[in-house]
Amino acid sequence: MPAEQASRAVGESLLPEERLRRRADFRRCYQQGRRYHGRLVTLYVLARTEEATCARLGITVTRKVGGAVVRQKVKRRIREIFRRWSQRRQLLPCDIVVHVKPTANGASFDSLQTETLLLLQPLTRGGRQTG
Repeated sequence: MPAEQASRAVGESLLPEERLRRRADFRRCYQQGRRYHGRLVTLYVLARTEEATCARLGITVTRKVGGAVVRQKVKRRIREIFRRWSQRRQLLPCDIVVHVKPTANGASFDSLQTETLLLLQPLTRGGRQTG
């Protein structure tokens, strides 16, 4: 049974190539990317020019949102929303930085999910172009 849980966990987690990690990549998204504003989050989206096969996700949560526990909770929620999203594989190859606003501190998971998916929807194949 532990082997089943381990294989399921590996299949459900974000792959390393789906994560945005380098500071330079975050800065490039902030400076050159297109912004999509919501009440709880702002998305910065930058199309990738290299032969990329998937979108990469990065999350920023400042101390204005709350203490370390609150910030980590919000990050886990954003990752879970992105991971569960059924159209994730249809995203155009781009870098996405989700900047969480202080108003997200008291927001429920459902409201955060609704807004984030609403902002992500145009980035799928057949939606608006990024860049």
